[in-house]
Amino acid sequence: MTTTAVSTGVAVRLEKVSRRFGTIQALDNLDLDLAPGELVALLGPSGCGKTTALRILAGLEDADSGRILVGGKDIANVPVNRRDMGMVFQAYSLFPHLTAAENVEFGLRLRRQSASARRRRSQEMLSLVGIGTHADRYPQQLSGGQQQRVALARALAIQPQVLLLDEPLSALDAKVRLQLRDEIRRIQLEVGTTTLFVTHDQEEALALADRVGVMSAGKLEQIGSPEDIYRSPATPFVAEFVGLSNRFPGHVRDGVVDVLDARLPLMNAGPVGPVTALVRPESVDVTADPAGTGRVVAVSFLGPLSRVTVALPDDTLVVAQVSSARLADLAVGTAVRVTLLPVPVVVR
Repeated sequence: MTTTAVSTGVAVRLEKVSRRFGTIQALDNLDLDLAPGELVALLGPSGCGKTTALRILAGLEDADSGRILVGGKDIANVPVNRRDMGMVFQAYSLFPHLTAAENVEFGLRLRRQSASARRRRSQEMLSLVGIGTHADRYPQQLSGGQQQRVALARALAIQPQVLLLDEPLSALDAKVRLQLRDEIRRIQLEVGTTTLFVTHDQEEALALADRVGVMSAGKLEQIGSPEDIYRSPATPFVAEFVGLSNRFPGHVRDGVVDVLDARLPLMNAGPVGPVTALVRPESVDVTADPAGTGRVVAVSFLGPLSRVTVALPDDTLVVAQVSSARLADLAVGTAVRVTLLPVPVVVR
């Protein structure tokens, strides 16, 4: 998603940042840049280092080495309360004895703003996140999604240089998560705050971010636009972690890979000889054909698009993504012909 708002944020840079916990290398010379006003999502499995990177930026963890620059200034020795960052976590962390408005005002009170300025800013922020009419309610009177909106309003109320979001939607049900995801993006574009969003949910990362950084074992495997991450994965890990891929045996020679009677171009420089080719379901076409060697064994309806699983004679399973309008011809048991489209693939 492309940022359309005029940026008011600051540039952020993590430079050669490392952090070890005992024998675990949580971050390994991590380099990460965020442009002013950009929303970058760090995506990866549990333990990959994404939350450690966020906590080091916030000042909640110390780096073993490296530099943390915000607006060109090294903030490695600046305490948490002076880093001018707004934080929203999976746990809403609202004060139960304070109303929504009072929760939002909390950071402003610490900054010694006047009562009238606090009330005005609190109401502005609650209206921005869509719950201006709930200002006088206590957290226990609000739904999970509403509480997270209050937490977001509180983080934004102090007009932070940087907004840090650590799995902020994972505790919510699917419908609320989708609604709040879109709201976070709308608000971030409107406010223009440089934002780091940490998640293990690839759909969330791809839908929200200007750029997505995929992490594994403390390293940044690839960072790029959501389209680049999905369509042009730089490593086998990215290809396997982001999206669904068929894994087919193949053979590389003369710069192409032979897979299932097709010759496909290579996306990465793989070894010559036997490999595993990673082929996206949308790069597989299945057509009903009485003479076809494949047979449909499962169909998953996903709305406008559906996934069709086909078993080949050697028991290889192939997953294809097709228009749901074609499902009438692809019922379970139908004989089909499988064709791989000439789209570049990653091999390992």
